[in-house]
Amino acid sequence: MKLRLIAPLLAVLYFAISASAQYQKQIDPDWLKPFPPFKIAGNLYSVGSAELDSYLVATPEGLILINSNLTESVPAIQKNIEKLGYRFSDVKILLISHAHFDHCAGSALVKKLTGAKYFVMDADVPAVESGGARDFYYASRQDLHYPPAKVDRTLHDNDTVKLGGTVLTAHRTGGHTPGTTTWTLDVIDNGRTLHAVIVGSPSVIPGYKLVHNPTYPQIAEDYKHQFEVLNALPCDLFLGAHGQFFDMEEKYARLKAGDKAAFIDPAGYKAFVADRKSVFENELARQQAAPPKSRPLQ
Repeated sequence: MKLRLIAPLLAVLYFAISASAQYQKQIDPDWLKPFPPFKIAGNLYSVGSAELDSYLVATPEGLILINSNLTESVPAIQKNIEKLGYRFSDVKILLISHAHFDHCAGSALVKKLTGAKYFVMDADVPAVESGGARDFYYASRQDLHYPPAKVDRTLHDNDTVKLGGTVLTAHRTGGHTPGTTTWTLDVIDNGRTLHAVIVGSPSVIPGYKLVHNPTYPQIAEDYKHQFEVLNALPCDLFLGAHGQFFDMEEKYARLKAGDKAAFIDPAGYKAFVADRKSVFENELARQQAAPPKSRPLQ
């Protein structure tokens, strides 16, 4: 084996072993289940797994990758990018949906292998650069920590990321994490402009305190703001950090069967947002109605 091929392989092996030791019991099998890469529309592609989706935006000046997923996901993402005819080394910018290990644990390895610049929403930078050790909820869960990665550009709400004529907008849709990011971009497909929305995550994790949360006091307000933002976004192409958000496998089957508009789903987007908003509001109401815990007399 040529020496120039050994270093990347050793890097993958090192990061995979390190990551497995941290969170192997937490991995859903579908997170690593191989899935074929495919063109969604225009210059936007899916290159992730059956459940953890990663997106590739191809431009004349290089590639943008959204979501590095697990460290163990990186070789499959690389293979999917190369199956599409692109070079993994041409990834110039790395973005994420939010700072949980299932979406960003592979970022340090992607940076190492490609030299990509890592752009992260401001409120998620502490978690990303500490490998989850400064996560508001999972800080004490070392099994959910991941390799830390240096952020090259700190993003703010409504910042844009530009490369080769393509413009992505970062919408801070906090709650799931303080810096959860929903990405939007316009995709030109057969002369038609389609508004793509890649939802970060509006899910409320069981155990989240929406009331009197000392580590994230504004969590409920951030969720409310998120739903305001999501409801205001124009959406043709409904996508997300998890395939189950937008029924990826079912839509992919339709796409392969000849339905070129399989991922155009504005109604599905509105229904998804409404459902997650209802779940949040019900949980918030439940917690607000719960009697306060008694405190011992001082």
